[in-house]
Amino acid sequence: MPRLFSAIEVPGDIAERLAGLRGGIDGARWVDPDNYHITLRFIGDVDGTTAERFSEALAKVACAPFSLTLDGLGSFGRGRPRAVWAGVAPSTPLVSLNRDHEKAATRAGLAAETRNFHPHVTLARMKRVKARDVATYLSHNGAFLTGAFPVTRFVLYSSRASKGGGPYVVERAYPLDGA
Repeated sequence: MPRLFSAIEVPGDIAERLAGLRGGIDGARWVDPDNYHITLRFIGDVDGTTAERFSEALAKVACAPFSLTLDGLGSFGRGRPRAVWAGVAPSTPLVSLNRDHEKAATRAGLAAETRNFHPHVTLARMKRVKARDVATYLSHNGAFLTGAFPVTRFVLYSSRASKGGGPYVVERAYPLDGA
C-alpha cells in the first residue's frame, strides 16, 4: 500500500535558504531539505487501484504555470507545538490548484478533506518541545521572506511510514501547461 500525497516541489535555492533556518529548538526533528514541499492533497495509505485512479485524475488537472512566495514562519499546535513551518503568501492559482486536487481525490473515491487548506513547507516536527522555545525561535526567524519562484509542475509523491516523513519519491510529475 503506497502512502501518497500530491505537492509542489521547493526549488533548490529556496530549500537552501530554508535549510539555513534549521536548529535553535531543542528536541525538534528537522526535515531534510530534499523533502521540502508544499502539500496540495494528502491521501495516505491506499491500495494500488485507488492510487492509480488518483494519479489518472491528477493527469486531467489543467493549470497554467504561476509563481509563489514563501512569507513568514509559524507553528501548528499553539500551547503544544508540533510543527514549525514556512508559510506561502496568498495565491489564487494555488488555491484553485488545491481545489482541483480535492476534486481529483473525490473522483478517485477518497473521502473529502475536512481540514482547511493552509499552504506551507514543514521545517520541523516536534513532540514535548517547550512552547517558549518555539516562540523565541519564531521571534528571531519569523520574518522570513523569499522572492517569487516559478511553479511549472506538481508531483505525486510516495513515502514509507517513518518518523518525520520521508524520504519522498516522485511517482509521477504533471506539468502545468494550461488552464
